Amino acid sequence: MTATTITAPTIRLDPADNVAVARVEITAGTPIPAEGVTTLHDVPMGHKIATVAIRKGEPILKYNTVIGFAGEDVAPGAWMHTHNVLMDEVQKDYAFAQQYKPTEFLPPAQRATFQGIVRADGRVATRNYIGVFITVNCSATVARKIANYFDEERLEDYPNVDGVVPFIHEQGCGMEMTGEPMDLLRRTLAGYIRHPNMVGGLVVALGCERNNLAQFFEEQSLAGDTMLKAITMQEAGGTKAAIDMGKAAIREMLKDANKAERVPCSAEHISIGLQCGGSDGFSGLSANPALGKAMDILVKNGGTAILSETPELYGVEHTLTARAQSVDVGKTFVDRINWWLDYNEGRDTQINGRVSPGNNAGGIANIIEKALGGAKKGGSSGVMGVYEYAQPVTEKGLVIMDTPGFDPVSATGQIAGGANLVCFTTGRGSCFGSYPSPTIKLASNTPMYERMVGDMDINCGPVIDGEKTLDQMGEDIFSEILAVASGKPSKSEALGVGEDEFAPWPIGVLS
Repeated sequence: MTATTITAPTIRLDPADNVAVARVEITAGTPIPAEGVTTLHDVPMGHKIATVAIRKGEPILKYNTVIGFAGEDVAPGAWMHTHNVLMDEVQKDYAFAQQYKPTEFLPPAQRATFQGIVRADGRVATRNYIGVFITVNCSATVARKIANYFDEERLEDYPNVDGVVPFIHEQGCGMEMTGEPMDLLRRTLAGYIRHPNMVGGLVVALGCERNNLAQFFEEQSLAGDTMLKAITMQEAGGTKAAIDMGKAAIREMLKDANKAERVPCSAEHISIGLQCGGSDGFSGLSANPALGKAMDILVKNGGTAILSETPELYGVEHTLTARAQSVDVGKTFVDRINWWLDYNEGRDTQINGRVSPGNNAGGIANIIEKALGGAKKGGSSGVMGVYEYAQPVTEKGLVIMDTPGFDPVSATGQIAGGANLVCFTTGRGSCFGSYPSPTIKLASNTPMYERMVGDMDINCGPVIDGEKTLDQMGEDIFSEILAVASGKPSKSEALGVGEDEFAPWPIGVLS
């Protein structure tokens, strides 16, 4: 980057844009030599400045993509935000599969490696946990007491076991016995139970719930064995008896669980759930595109990147359908977008235009601008498949999983689908974590990184500061991915964050 870029108070993203982004807080009357304008208003860091005169109704272009339309005549140097950037329907050409380019994979011998754990069926894990699951919230306390009993002191003799974790949810009864809500819950639980990062599991049931234990096991083809056990509280004799039985069951698993050893494994076995939360005006400029560069590297190494949060991709879905490997893949994604539009019709939600207060304060005017940045987490690879929530991901490369935009619910679906790591970008500062797949958090700007260094793994601020290119930042992120996949604790993992972030999608009605 040039010295001008480093010292300039704004960032231009594309020559065709009619706005630039404030790299720092800019006061009214500040000359912007690179754009030939002087600011007419105070402009917060991460917000947009008009670089030319824009007439009412004309499109606002960022990354040469329409993010809205001018709500009034705008003079050069004006602050551009929700007061004068209006969201309206944008005509889209889905161009299904017209821009798809097959990935040029690295030869197997040249692919990056990490220290992974190879399971008996050939799948590769990044962690080695035992999970305690529940069929219904009525057994939540029992599961938590069983898991919490196995603290660091009691696991000292099992150094290869990363921990015993309870996976608590609020569902399982008072809901439809069949249909999509129960399907989602069971698919999510089974995805975690079968996850390569889970060496063993204990399922605790009450006994009379609608998510019947026997039906759940049969439907999901789960067979009890030495490393998957089940307890029904009503049959065991109540709370204390079930807790005692659960502790005994975990003790029996620990010896075998501790046999796990890390060995060199190809990066093709890494599957990453891509998340963003607490976004700001820099997220789409630094952390998200830098993560996209890292995902392009991962895909070339044969790995998998899972792009999700469907409602937050609305507005730029045509940029993804054009990269789909087939027309069917592209149309499947549009079908999911349309489902969300119908589901949210008439509601005050992001897909209908309004982003969260934190996103808005950070410089994001509407969902299209947010989606423009969020989609960049997926990089530039072709879209190989579209999956429903918590479905097992079998394709390699970049795929899309249909999830809500709420981070814990979205990440839970990705992990259930097989993600063995999560990469989470944030501009305002998210403190998210996850089990059994650790979360790596990427800060979009240096001030927030320094303020929340105890939670942030990587600072992508040097891109904004002019100290690193996106390609350099992508290489740094990929190196950190390999390190965490090899066992290095992420910040949230070291803090013990993630136990309460297990959140299956609570779609449907309760009764």
